[in-house]
Formats: sequence, C-alpha cells, structure tokens
Amino acid sequence: MPFFNPALDGGFPALPARWRLSIPSPFPFGVDASEEPADELARIGELAVRLVRSPAELRQVQRLRYRVFFEDGGARAGALARLTRRDADAYDRLCRHLVVTDGTGPSAETVGTYRLLDRRAAERGPGFYSAGEFDLGPMLAANPAARILELGRSCVLPSHRGKRTIELLWQGISACMTRDGHDVLMGCASFPTTDLAALRLPLSFLHHHARAQGRWSVSARPDRAAVFTPLERDDIDVKAAKKALPPLIKGYLRVGARFGTGAVIDAAFGTTDVFVVLPASHIGGRYRDYFGAPEPAS
Repeated sequence: MPFFNPALDGGFPALPARWRLSIPSPFPFGVDASEEPADELARIGELAVRLVRSPAELRQVQRLRYRVFFEDGGARAGALARLTRRDADAYDRLCRHLVVTDGTGPSAETVGTYRLLDRRAAERGPGFYSAGEFDLGPMLAANPAARILELGRSCVLPSHRGKRTIELLWQGISACMTRDGHDVLMGCASFPTTDLAALRLPLSFLHHHARAQGRWSVSARPDRAAVFTPLERDDIDVKAAKKALPPLIKGYLRVGARFGTGAVIDAAFGTTDVFVVLPASHIGGRYRDYFGAPEPAS
C-alpha cells in the first residue's frame, strides 16, 4: 500500500504562507494515543490538521481509508474489512495518525489522513511497512543513527483533493519532524496502474535520473520485484517521462527525493509501487523552512 497515494492527487503544495503552527511536546511511539496533545498543528479556514487521540478517532480514520481505497478506488477488501467497513491492520496501533478535519466541534468531518511510523516503533515491532515490498536492510544498516519517519496509508476525500488539504497534511508532517528530530522521510510511492508496459518510460526515468545511491540505495525484494527492462538512458524522452509521473512523485523530485531500484506490483490495490527516500540533507533550500526539517549531523 503506497504512502504517496493516487487518491491524494493534486501534486506537491506550493510554498505556503506562514500559518500558525503549534508544536506539541514529545510523545513516544507505540503507546496510548489518548496522551497525544490536543492542539491543532495548523489551520487554513475551516480545515485543520492534528493528531488522532482516541480509538474513536482512529475508527473514523479507518472508515475514511475504507471509503477512499475500497469504495472509491476499487481496491480489493478482505472479509473483515467488508464486514466492519474499515481499513485496519496491526500497524495502526504502532503509528501516529495525522487527520485533516473540515469544520469545528463534534460535527467536524474527517477528510484526509496520513499514517506515520517512527523507526523506534518499527524496530520494537514488526519493522517498517515498506519492508514487505523493498529490502531495507542494507540502507538501515548503513544509517544506524538516522531518525527515520515512514509515511503510509495516505488518502483524501474526493471533495477535498485540493491544494489546501495537501498543504495541511504536510504542515502536520513538518511539525512531527521538527518535534521529534526526524531527519529522513521514506515510504512507497505508487503509480495507479499495474501495466508495466505503460510505465516503462517513467520507471526508466526514475531508474536513470533519480535513483538513490550509496548508503540510501534500496532495491525491490527479489520475491516481489516486477519484471521489466528499463530503456537505455539515451532513449528516454525526459519531458514525456516527467509528464507521465503522478503529481506527488513529481513534487518529491522537486524537493530532492530519490527512488529505489526496481518496482513492485500491489495487485490488491491495483498499483505499481516504487520506494522513495528523502533525507533532510537533500531537501532544497527553498523548501527547508516549509518542511521544518532539522539539519542532519552528517
């Protein structure tokens, strides 16, 4: 399941104006979410972003994900998900959950979400979610001190897939990075198709022009890797390749993200996934204040 989901669409947000941003005190991962600070992280008009604080709020998030992924998006739901009409898994209890709401008080509607998994929680539990598709072992071993935040399960209601909702989600991620000192973002980005022939051009572009190198390199797991042969570098129409990228992948290229080697087909969600890694040191200067990313030690 990708963390850059086609259900977000709309691309990477433009540099925002300076909104009020409240950074709550640190909170250890993998414990009772009721201890999360209640403060909003940011607000634009009637839209606000904050962290989920109760099982009831998490169930609202899971119902939103079910609607977007399975009812609107056509992904295949398992029997339990169909019964409960919620998208839930064992990772939910280990993660923070960002939520964007529209309105105030009890009538506020949940319209967008992101799931955040800290390296500490991942290593205490089953590991990172993206390790089910990509071999993270060499990268994690090469960066033992990296403060990694994995993003996942992102979605926004169709009625709210505009710039403001996306900007608020990223303001929330920025707040969490600043508060907890994360210096690397990572996860799986998705193309909304499993047609590898149709994806050969953009996948070849990522392979030759935006592949993670050295200590940040990651490859698709051999048992999950999609079979495709990249075009030769000189045969790539760069302009056409960029045009074929989903909006959020384009945005991450602009801020300095790099991509793993290979791709994985997620048949249940009808997507082709690639790995994305974004160290704080790679974020371009004009975006550094926007992310609130700390300067890495090395």
